[in-house]
Amino acid sequence: MDGWLILIYKIPPEPSRLRAGIWRKLKAAGAIYLQNGVAALPAGPTSERALRRIGQQVRGMGGTAQLFHGRLLGDEEALRGQFNAARDEEYTELLARCRDLHAELDTKRAAGRYTFAELEENEADLAKLAAWLDKIRARDQFGAPLCAETVRAIAACREDLGDFAASVYAAVDHGSAAPANGDEAPGTRAAERDSKVH
Repeated sequence: MDGWLILIYKIPPEPSRLRAGIWRKLKAAGAIYLQNGVAALPAGPTSERALRRIGQQVRGMGGTAQLFHGRLLGDEEALRGQFNAARDEEYTELLARCRDLHAELDTKRAAGRYTFAELEENEADLAKLAAWLDKIRARDQFGAPLCAETVRAIAACREDLGDFAASVYAAVDHGSAAPANGDEAPGTRAAERDSKVH
């Protein structure tokens, strides 16, 4: 299916949460706004299902919705550029989160926090970032400029986390892992205080 799908909708002004809810659903679908109440997606089965579903929800709220399929008569590249810009905004946010993960791992290394609890926490963070990337790429139908950089950033996070995991395993094997869950290692002042209490 070539061309574009255009959803034109109108929602009752109150309650405002209805308008915000539709905006979030359109954003999740990857749609761009041509103007207020007019959203567009590159034509395709997935886009059509998403916009039909959103249109039905709008009508269920007491609003109106019409879905059109057609070609752009004019500057196709400008519309594609707007679509790519929307994806690059998402990639930029994800790239920042990747930098945050590297910084967090560096902080844990500096503090010697080589525990399985810390490792599992960051594994969960990386899984969320990877899933986020998959969602953006599914919406990125024209190959936005920052796609490749973001893919490399996720790979770098995975490599950095692998290095951290190796350090955790080494620390555990040598008995030098930092205590987890607030427990103090034997011989520390807190451990000595606990032994006196018991």
